[in-house]
Amino acid sequence: MVAAVALPRSLKVMHGLGSVAYGVKDNGFSVFLLIFYNQVLGIDAGIVGTVIMAALIFDAFVDPIIGELSDRTQSKWGRRLPWLYAAAIPLGIIWLLLWHPPAMGQTGTIIWLFCTAVLARTLVAMCEVPSIALVPELTGDYDERTRLMRYRFLFGWAGGLLMLIFAYGIFFTGEKGVSDPVGYDAYSVWGALMMSGAVLISALGQHRHIAKPSSPAPRGAGLGHAFAEVKATLSNRAFLWLVSAALFGLINQGMTFALTNYQLAFLWQLQQIEMLYYALTLFSTVIIAFIIVPPVSARLGKKHAAILFAIISLTFTAALYGSWLLDIVPGAPSNPSILFMFGLMTIANSAAVSMMMLTSSMMADVVEASQQETGRRSEGLFFAGYFFMQKCAVGIGTFAAGMILSFASFPQDAKPGEVDVAVLDGLALYYMCTVLVVGIIGVLILRHFPISRESHNERLRALNTTTESAS
Repeated sequence: MVAAVALPRSLKVMHGLGSVAYGVKDNGFSVFLLIFYNQVLGIDAGIVGTVIMAALIFDAFVDPIIGELSDRTQSKWGRRLPWLYAAAIPLGIIWLLLWHPPAMGQTGTIIWLFCTAVLARTLVAMCEVPSIALVPELTGDYDERTRLMRYRFLFGWAGGLLMLIFAYGIFFTGEKGVSDPVGYDAYSVWGALMMSGAVLISALGQHRHIAKPSSPAPRGAGLGHAFAEVKATLSNRAFLWLVSAALFGLINQGMTFALTNYQLAFLWQLQQIEMLYYALTLFSTVIIAFIIVPPVSARLGKKHAAILFAIISLTFTAALYGSWLLDIVPGAPSNPSILFMFGLMTIANSAAVSMMMLTSSMMADVVEASQQETGRRSEGLFFAGYFFMQKCAVGIGTFAAGMILSFASFPQDAKPGEVDVAVLDGLALYYMCTVLVVGIIGVLILRHFPISRESHNERLRALNTTTESAS
């Protein structure tokens, strides 16, 4: 059992740095991939959304395999580092290919999208699952895990938002904006360099702390026995409640990211420099979450703090789009106030990021709950299951975004300022209603998560007692 001591800040920074790759990937898949294949390559938004969803769900089934193999890996550098070193460079290469489909017909382009999307996300999982599985290995402390997880979110969002800043401030500054195919050349190259570089630097920075020979927990022989162990582990009640709740929250996130460029350019009519301000504002919400999560979590506990933040996020999101539909946004619809939008969005997103930090920290606490039931520590498998759900959720969210655009009759060759107000109202209404329904379901499920600070600490004491007795 890992001692409950404060970790060096340098280790927290190096650990969190690896999530830059996840942030860059998330930015690409959630913000730009749909609009690239739709507006640049000319494929219908509904078809693109469906293909992305299918690719992500297909790829998601790889995650539990990666998690289980990571838990079973035995090397002189431990269970996790070999995965990080092996996947970093191939990830950058596949990322470039995703944004550079060769000249072919629509069917060929769709197949290319499916295959490269699956490979890119699989390689990200090979980096992210072993890396985040280190959290419960590094510390068993209930609150220290939250503090450590904050750095992963800080760097993850920083990676994605840095790409947004580059995109809006450098890559897409021409007349065509985010529909400019030339901009995607630089976007993909910088993304590849950031992803591979971050993973390698993070692994090297943690090497001396975690590169120790490790032996996997004793396992039975045979594939059937391995699957039985996986099933028993992932049947943990706390795990099932948590991933079920997170599924709905992440569907909202995937849908929101996929519609970002449509909402900013057409609904809120942001100019290029204002897109840059938007990216900076988003990053400020991550800083706010980084600051407010520890004291709120310490006072309320992770579950109740996460529920509070979820309710705040849903409330202010509904207020923002409800204001549009009620015609009370200053200057709307021809010149909506960006200060009004930025203000409500800042509160909503700060709360949403805070909630996600806490649910990820709660996943680390599931490890000991399962260990008490099964006698095994399966950090990689649990976080792989979490990413499995996350990929499914993002795929569903992207699919929902495509459907919202279709239901709103959003035009194929739209130009900012020229889209019919009725279409924009439909976009706002369908988005707001979907966010509220999906979010409320997630909150109701999260209420059933059974692990508190008290129960976690009691479990650690019991496991420590068992370990001492065995020795």
